[in-house]
Amino acid sequence: MHNLVKWVICVIIIIAMILLVAGMYFFHVAQVRDPKANQPDVLRTKTNPLYQYEHKFLARDKQTWHETTKDGLKLDAWYVAADKKTNKTAILAHGWHNNKTTMAIYGELFHDLGYNVLIPDNRAHGDSQGNIIGYGWLDRRDYSQWLNQIIETNGKNSDIIMYGMSMGAATVLSVSGESDLPSQVKAIIADSSYTSLLEETKHEAGNMYNLPWFPLVNITSGISKVRAGYFYGEASPLKQVAKSTRPTFFIHGSADTFVPTKMVYSLYHALNAPKQLWIGKGSEHVQTFHDHPIEYHYKIQSFLNQYDK
Repeated sequence: MHNLVKWVICVIIIIAMILLVAGMYFFHVAQVRDPKANQPDVLRTKTNPLYQYEHKFLARDKQTWHETTKDGLKLDAWYVAADKKTNKTAILAHGWHNNKTTMAIYGELFHDLGYNVLIPDNRAHGDSQGNIIGYGWLDRRDYSQWLNQIIETNGKNSDIIMYGMSMGAATVLSVSGESDLPSQVKAIIADSSYTSLLEETKHEAGNMYNLPWFPLVNITSGISKVRAGYFYGEASPLKQVAKSTRPTFFIHGSADTFVPTKMVYSLYHALNAPKQLWIGKGSEHVQTFHDHPIEYHYKIQSFLNQYDK
C-alpha cells in the first residue's frame, strides 16, 4: 500500500508538471509578442477589392503620436487629418499579431467618411513597446489615454467614434464599458469580437489543437494572471458591453469559425443601448469588408449618419 501511494503521488506530480509546461507553452504562443507583428503587412495586389483603400491611406501624410502607459510602455500611433477641418475623429484598433498597416483599409474608409483617423499600435505590437499582449483588457486603459490625447489635441468639442476588428473589436467594446469613458465618444463599431478571452481560448483549444479545454485553459489563465496581470475570464467584452451606454454596431461573418459567429449574438443582446447587427453572408473571420466592400462602407456610413450626426 505504501508503494502504491508513492506511485500515485509520482504520477500526479508528473501530470502536474506536464500540464504546467504545456500551459507555459500556450501562454507563450498566445500572449508573448511575436516579432512578425512588428513588421508591416504584405500589401494587397491590384486585383484585391480593397487595394485602393490600402494604398491611398498608406500614401497619405501621417503624424506620429506617442503615449506612455501607466506601466511605463511607450506606444506609437498614426494620425491622419481629414481633408476638411473637422472635430470628428475615428480611433481604430487592430487585431492579434497585427499592426497599424493592417488598419490602412479601415483608415481610408473613415477618412473617406470625413473623419480624422488615429491608429495606434497596441502594446506588444508594431512600433509600440511591451512583450505581453493585452487582448483588449490591458489595452482598454491604453485607449482611454488615446481618447484623452485626442480631446487635449483637437479640443473638448471633439466628436469621437471607436472602431475595432477581432481583438481590436474586443478592445473597443471593453473601453465602451469603462466608467470614465469621455462623453466625446459617440459610437462604437465592432467587427468580429469574442465574448471573453476565456470563451475564445476554450474554443481554440478544440478548434486549433483538438484538445479538451479543461484543465489546460485554466492553467494557462492562471499563468496569465501571474505574468500579465489578468485571468482570461476578466478579459470580457461581454461584461463591459453590459455596462455600455453608447450606440454600437456589431459586425460578424456568417462563416467565422475562428471567433464563432454565435458570440456576436450574446454581445448584441447584452447591450442595453441603441444597437445594430449585421452578419456578413459567407464571410470568414474579419473578411466581411473584403467580401462586401460596398455594403460595408454603406452600412457604417448609415450607422454613423444616425448616431454621429
